[in-house]
Amino acid sequence: MFLQFHRQAEEMLREALQGLGHPQVSPSLEMSPHADLASRAAFRLDPKNPAQGAQTLARGIKPGGWMGSAEPRGPYVNLSLAPGFYPEALRAILREGPRFGSLPPAPLVILEHTSANPDGPLHIGHLRNAVLGDTLARVLRRAGHPVEVHYYVNDMGRQMGALVWGLRQGLKPDPQKKPDDAIAEVYIQANRLLEADPGRQAEVRGLLLRYERQDPQLVREFREAVETCLRGIHQTLKRLGAAHDRVVWESHFVLPPELGGQGGKTAEIVSRLSSMPIARQGSDGSLSLDLTGDGIKKEMVLIRSDGTTLYGARDLAYHEWKAQTTPHQVNVLGADHKLHAAQMAAVLRRLHLPVPETLIFEFVNLPEGSMSTRAGTYISADDLLDKVEMEALRQVQQRRTEMDPGFHRRVARAVATGAVRYEMARVSPEKGITFDWKQALDFEKQSAPFLIYSHARACSILHKSGGAPAEFDPAKLTGERERRLIKKLSMLDYWIDASARQYRPHLLAHYAKELAEEFNQFYRDVPVLQAPPGTREARLALVEASRIVLANTLETLGIEPLAEM
Repeated sequence: MFLQFHRQAEEMLREALQGLGHPQVSPSLEMSPHADLASRAAFRLDPKNPAQGAQTLARGIKPGGWMGSAEPRGPYVNLSLAPGFYPEALRAILREGPRFGSLPPAPLVILEHTSANPDGPLHIGHLRNAVLGDTLARVLRRAGHPVEVHYYVNDMGRQMGALVWGLRQGLKPDPQKKPDDAIAEVYIQANRLLEADPGRQAEVRGLLLRYERQDPQLVREFREAVETCLRGIHQTLKRLGAAHDRVVWESHFVLPPELGGQGGKTAEIVSRLSSMPIARQGSDGSLSLDLTGDGIKKEMVLIRSDGTTLYGARDLAYHEWKAQTTPHQVNVLGADHKLHAAQMAAVLRRLHLPVPETLIFEFVNLPEGSMSTRAGTYISADDLLDKVEMEALRQVQQRRTEMDPGFHRRVARAVATGAVRYEMARVSPEKGITFDWKQALDFEKQSAPFLIYSHARACSILHKSGGAPAEFDPAKLTGERERRLIKKLSMLDYWIDASARQYRPHLLAHYAKELAEEFNQFYRDVPVLQAPPGTREARLALVEASRIVLANTLETLGIEPLAEM
């Protein structure tokens, strides 16, 4: 609902600016503590005297629709909601229920996230990738987009060559361990052997060469190793509530159909690029692209001297393949992929292919130290989830001593997963995170447990009252706290739209915190169950609306909205 008001306000401002002879000036709308919306347009309308410009602009705006008034305040034009907005917003929430906050149909989006190398379990850096990617997929779906989520498997890199080499030396995954943990042990041991005898690195390169040249036996060995690791990785992702619709292998764009690929797609795109002026053919047979004209100093290498392709060449083939389905693509990548993302964008533009939106995120740290799969010192995502869940279980047991162990485990699992997801999502992607699990599980502060508890509190009020009323009079809801809460509830569609357009899940996470705070402030200040007849039913309807919007928001963030905790 609030999104409609925002769009109406933009249109009215544009019309007023055009009427004043300034169609090029932006409406410049923003949230304001002094109004429902405020416009900064007067700063450009009359730079020397913006206060006068605000008065002139306000006179050109006629109330209508959800626009109640436009009043100048210093250099700003303050815009207020019409009184009729509040009862209609409340009715819309109750009427639409789980669909409230959803936007009209929009184009298909292919979104790739996580895509960790299949040489061991996910670590906490991968967790942020998975949470940002899965949350963004949920946001885009609520914003009306069908979304196809991809996991792109790097099965042709040096890591996989070392893993398969280790398996060929007789190293075996422990069948008693989680598959990705077992694969990690093999990979770590293989790297130790190779470091002790560097001359055997040539054997790894030979395996990669034979794999790319379609040796059927090696294709089977690589596939078996990768699939083993992926089984464990997807167990972790399932635990986190993150799902992929499609697993796409790099080798799909190199191997022929009889070996599970499309055959020749990478070779085709390399051939096209080799005839461009930016191509640089080495005397040793290597091929690279000079991208200095695009402001990128480092060349993008496509072919090694031994004739094998690099990741970038296969990634270009993958993006061309995706473009055959939709031009709307999103990649979620760590900060260490900034150069690759820039190189890809430059080359895709030269190939006249869609350039994906790229969500780059900074890394996650723990007080315990750094992570490295190769060195064997990684801190796995499972270890972190286990630790957070154990602490959540301890707190739930202390708080709800009267409940049975099954209740304690269910709540602890939901709270722990929600805590991890919220901490990973709430910070702007370009900022690093030091994950503090104690802060993430703080039931008293604005963390995931606080958000979940707010939903559970709404459910408890409704349970005590016998449920939401079938009939109520919204005219009874005229208090400041009631109107503030209705306005905040109505803003879900606005923040869904903003998060989807900007590819920034943290915007919705911030809204969730503000919504929970507003609901709890309402509950503290405004009697509900003890209110007089008529008012009681109206306030219960507002509690039901709060429950709906809290649930919709939490589910879009991938957090389970518990009815009791």
